Amino acid sequence: MSTATVNATRITHLVGHTPWEGQAERTSEVFNPATGEVTGILDLASKELVDEVVARADVAAKEWGQTSLTKRVQVLFAFRELLNNNKERIAELITAEHGKVTSDALGEVTRGLEVAEFACGIPHLLKGGFSENVSTKVDIYSMLQPLGVVGVISPFNFPAMVPMWFVPIAVACGNAVIIKPSEKDPSAVNAVAELWKEAGLPDGVMNVVHGDKEAVDALLDNRTVKAISFVGSTPIAKYVYERGTANGKRVQALGGAKNHMLVLPDADLDLAADAAVNAGFGSAGERCMAISALVAVDSIADELVAKIKERMATLKTGDGSTGCDMGPIVTGQARDRITGYIEAGVQAGAELVVDGREAEFHGGENGFFVGPTLFDKVRTEASIYTDEIFGPVLSVVRVASYDEGLELINSSAYGNGTAIFTNDGGAARRFQNEVEVGMVGINVPIPVPMAYFSFGGWKDSLFGDSHAHGMEGVHFYTRTKAVTARWLDPSHGGLNLGFPQNA
Repeated sequence: MSTATVNATRITHLVGHTPWEGQAERTSEVFNPATGEVTGILDLASKELVDEVVARADVAAKEWGQTSLTKRVQVLFAFRELLNNNKERIAELITAEHGKVTSDALGEVTRGLEVAEFACGIPHLLKGGFSENVSTKVDIYSMLQPLGVVGVISPFNFPAMVPMWFVPIAVACGNAVIIKPSEKDPSAVNAVAELWKEAGLPDGVMNVVHGDKEAVDALLDNRTVKAISFVGSTPIAKYVYERGTANGKRVQALGGAKNHMLVLPDADLDLAADAAVNAGFGSAGERCMAISALVAVDSIADELVAKIKERMATLKTGDGSTGCDMGPIVTGQARDRITGYIEAGVQAGAELVVDGREAEFHGGENGFFVGPTLFDKVRTEASIYTDEIFGPVLSVVRVASYDEGLELINSSAYGNGTAIFTNDGGAARRFQNEVEVGMVGINVPIPVPMAYFSFGGWKDSLFGDSHAHGMEGVHFYTRTKAVTARWLDPSHGGLNLGFPQNA
């Protein structure tokens, strides 16, 4: 075992609000991707431990679900303040394990904060309906009640924001939560979970189990877990959906993406070039909402590619904590996968305008770096176009017209996010109606909605019926009960075996 591994910090589960004191049979290494150093040793949960945590959460859920909305909201407001006060510290944890630049990490935490603010309005959001005297002295009303224990399986690319899409709403609705974060960058979730304790959330309502497939399968198979929220690649999203629903759970499984940005001839090309660089290379392209396919109408393609190349030359890639524009890739394995795609693009005949493998990197010599990469004249059968690379690789596909560009986007198996750049309001309005994608930007390259709207895609980008956060999140974490009530004089009654008729 290396000296770096010996000196690495132990990272473990939070059962309730208490660090787990057991001895893990299996562990994994957590890296600083800017240096390649091992900074943490993560305990991986067994099925038995997950089942134990679920049982404890079930007890907590029964009490928390009966806690008044007033008390729940007090916890939520306190949590919101604590998260706001600690967002810089959490951002630093994200940069240290994920690699994204600190300003980007801070933006991630801030977007998660918006969901906590939305959840603070839960008393209004949980109001049911009431109809008086639907029949003689009969009233009907509906109630939204918590599910019980719910699971969240979150990805590495947004270790704070994605869990925040789910956890505040689930907790506000009266559920107990078990979250299984990515094993690549687990510390941010632990830090946020500790804030829930400080906010006054009862023991057992918020739990963190770290792990791999064994922990995921344990959550999917345990019948006490009533719902699963997942974000990750499409193959795993499909697996989670099929296995979870087979075990009687509600599942919202958000999958992968291949987000297109269509640029029409009348667009502001400087604005479009800025947007392509920002959305293509922010967070090293490790975003489910990253623009990875730029669809340019032929007449402006040369000029647009030149403007993008010019801007890419100004970018600095390196350690995300030192003021660079783009940080490293999360792991060495992911880096090698991305460089493999770059080579495959060359072999497929695409024009390599900027080769990120040859960039200058400002970080440790063992860091996991790939620079911004630009391909032009990419054919749609090439793997750099069809596959979700999840790295800083932008592919330009040329089309003859709006109609050809729309058809290209709608032919994709994915339908997460898309954007159109144009100054033609009629074209934009037509696009927003005709494109088969869940989130649409008009002169906005990353159309991530605010917390009071839903986040989610179409086609292979979503398995399940529910998007994340917004009112769809409230409905996902509650179930509706309709009550029909009659209050009459005790002497009223009598036998009548006929089907009830309103009168």
